[in-house]
Parts: sequence; structure tokens; C-alpha cells
Amino acid sequence: NEGNEYFKEKDYGRAVAAYSEGLRRRCGDAELDAVLLTNRAAAHFHLGNYRSALNDAIQAKKLKPTHLKAIIRGALCHVELKNFVEAIAWCEEGLQIDSKEKKLVEIRAKADKSKVNMKAAWHLQCLSLWDPWREGAPSRFLCSERNIKLVLEPSDEEEEVSDGLAEISLDGFHSDSATGAKVHLDADGNLNWPVLFLYPEHEQTDFTMAFHENSRFIDHLMVMFAELPPWDSEKKYLPNNLELYFEDEEREEMYEVNPEHTLLQVLQHER
Repeated sequence: NEGNEYFKEKDYGRAVAAYSEGLRRRCGDAELDAVLLTNRAAAHFHLGNYRSALNDAIQAKKLKPTHLKAIIRGALCHVELKNFVEAIAWCEEGLQIDSKEKKLVEIRAKADKSKVNMKAAWHLQCLSLWDPWREGAPSRFLCSERNIKLVLEPSDEEEEVSDGLAEISLDGFHSDSATGAKVHLDADGNLNWPVLFLYPEHEQTDFTMAFHENSRFIDHLMVMFAELPPWDSEKKYLPNNLELYFEDEEREEMYEVNPEHTLLQVLQHER
């Protein structure tokens, strides 16, 4: 299987694409689809796309409720998303199938401990999408040839360059997965960017570690919100109902994003 080969090579972006192609063929075999969804969830997980990975695990479990790999992957995603109660519930469900599954026992113990130790308030560590001083960051030329306008110098308010993370004062938000992420060039010469989604109304975040520059926002939203998130009790967060904005911190202005646009089109926004 092509997807499995890419996965073994740790080319998780191509693995996601290969598994998606397999699912698009709609062979009608529920068990095979469950395997493909679980495999795609694993690839998304390694990319840091925990919401997308969780949605795939949910779909796989619906097709095959006893599929332990899907249950383990879903539990891991809930831990990364700080949904510790849900993580424990998934572990309990899996342990009813196999009470000796070591991985589920470990995840449940971790979720139990994290739930107890979880602080009431967090500070969001917001990823800086561009850190030209970090090793491996794309060159100025790669951005200029794409007509991407980025500030390449630290602001006057900062005495020294950070390691790619900056704190902003939004109590209630947190995103550990942003740590260490960076823009990278893939084998086909395309830039992949870390992107952080904020949902201020619910003090929640989603983090996509490798958002392909030619991918549309709507395609990510369709995967991220294929299932309603547990915090959306009013069922408002449907892919086609969402309004997207990005902030120009220097100008302190918000700009609306067309979900049909690619990330590159947004990065090229004239302002």
C-alpha cells in the first residue's frame, strides 16, 4: 500500500494524501475503510493535526466499534487536545474489549494524572509563523518569489529573538503542540506552514503543524469539523457556517479569509 510506504518513510503528508485517495474510491468494505481511516489518523497525529486525527478515529470506530487501533488513536488525540475526561472514556471502552491492552492502560493513567494536575487557567503560547533565524527555515527568496510579505526583523520591543514562540495575554488558551514547529520545504518544492486556529468564544484551539501552501482552508475545516467538537454544545461550528479571520498584529486589524482560498493566497493578502 502506497500510504503505508510513505508512513514508514515518515512522509506523513503524502501518507495522508494516499490514504485519502483510497477512501475516495469508496470500495464499500467497511473494515478496509476503518483501517484506512485509522492509518490516516496516525499520519495526521504525527503531523500534529490532532483534531483531524480524532475525527478519523471517530469515523473508524463507527465503522468497526471493536477496532482497538482506532480507539487507542482516539484516546491519544484526546490527551493531546487536553480532553482528559474523553480520553479516559475511550480507554475504558477499549479496555472492555481487551482488559490487558497495555497502551490503553498507560494512556488512561496519563489522562488521570493530567486531569488532576490541570491548572484552571493557561496562557496561550502562540506560534510565530515566521522565524528566519531558526535553522531550517525557508529563505527570503522562497517567500519573495511567492509574493509573501513578511517582517524579517524582530520588533523594537523585543531585545532578543525568541525560539519561535511568543506569549500573548489570552487566558484560557493553550497549545503545547505549537512548540518546535516550523515552516518547511517538502520534496516537491512546496512550503508547509504551522497554523494555529483560535476559537475565542470557547477558549479552544486547533493546531495544524503542516498546512500545505496550496491547500484550501475549507478542506481542512471539513476534516477538522467532520464531527462536532465536544465543546460546541450549540452545534454552531459547522464547516460551511464558519467565518475565518487573520490578524495583522502590526496594524492591529482583522481581515476576513475566504474559506475557498488557499493558505498561499492568504499569505499573499494585500494590506
